[in-house]
Amino acid sequence: MILKYLFHPKVLIISLAAYLSIFSVSDGADKEIRIQISRLSSGAPDGWKLKEWKGKSEFNVVDAEFGKAINLKSNSSSSALYRDVSFKLKEYPVIRWNWKVTALPKGADVRKKSTDDQAAQVYVIFPRFPASINSRLVGYIWDTTAPAGTMLTSTKSSNTKYIVLRSGNDGTGKWLTEQRNVYEDYRKLFKEEPPAVGSISVMIDSDDTKSSAESFIGDIHFSRDINQSK
Repeated sequence: MILKYLFHPKVLIISLAAYLSIFSVSDGADKEIRIQISRLSSGAPDGWKLKEWKGKSEFNVVDAEFGKAINLKSNSSSSALYRDVSFKLKEYPVIRWNWKVTALPKGADVRKKSTDDQAAQVYVIFPRFPASINSRLVGYIWDTTAPAGTMLTSTKSSNTKYIVLRSGNDGTGKWLTEQRNVYEDYRKLFKEEPPAVGSISVMIDSDDTKSSAESFIGDIHFSRDINQSK
């Protein structure tokens, strides 16, 4: 039995599971970790797990110009997909992915607890014992209202730190590529060296605003440096 962690990115939850970490290393172990999206099975892509906190969000796998992507839809719901991985962030510090937002939750604002909804969220999760109080999360989000570039602590969990990468309707309906140095972001946000990465999560929610949202997220890549991740 292996101790694994299941997190609501806004309220941490601990879970025991005998789930084996699954990820693929592309182009050699010294270059890139690629967390793949494949066919849908039991409500989630193969290798991913589904967690629902309120209502039922809809997840599908679709074809995009670059490969497979997850289509996330929320209607007054809050749900996440997560996948276990295990690697040292300092060795693969750069994250890259493609995403597209087609509907933002109306009136949402990550800075307020009562409106903390986002159409697209990507989390890097760092388990630390005891998980319910010590684990760390770095969340990259597309917010409806908070300005791009905003860095803040979640109003619902002090160990969840957000970076707003996109804001409002600017860029909606288009595939956009994001790239961040998670190692540098973690050190800036938490003022400490990061522990090993334990899982990755993508999430959508619109329950606080009682509205709807839709987004698409492609494969997530971790590489040694920015040049290798292009």
